[in-house]
Amino acid sequence: MRYSSRSVARSTLLAAAVAALLVGCAGSPGGSGSAAALSSQDVTGKWSQPDSDPLVYLDLVKAGTVSGSDGCNQMNGTWKIDGADVEFGPFAATMMACEDVDTWLSGAASATVSGSEMTVMDDKGKEIGTLEKTS
Repeated sequence: MRYSSRSVARSTLLAAAVAALLVGCAGSPGGSGSAAALSSQDVTGKWSQPDSDPLVYLDLVKAGTVSGSDGCNQMNGTWKIDGADVEFGPFAATMMACEDVDTWLSGAASATVSGSEMTVMDDKGKEIGTLEKTS
């Protein structure tokens, strides 16, 4: 059987298109259902609990630094992206005792971001709270 160069080119193009689709559907190495990798644009900015009083927030700067407040203590540290997660370095924080304030944010070790919501986890991977992107 003879094939024309035109039919070989079409077959090659079709095979390349199918391969590209399969690679795109494969997802990340974590397996199916894994979240997409984050970019610094997804993460940088101010994240807060808008209704909290005093304000609970984190301000993530593109350079990899983070500052904020757990509603009682001021916090400073570092952050980096690890695939679909944000990892926080240890926080340096003031150690004031504040009555009737839940200081959950001081236990942040990592987070995931979905649109304008950041889900914050402790060092055991347990969800401890959420923040909304406010800028």
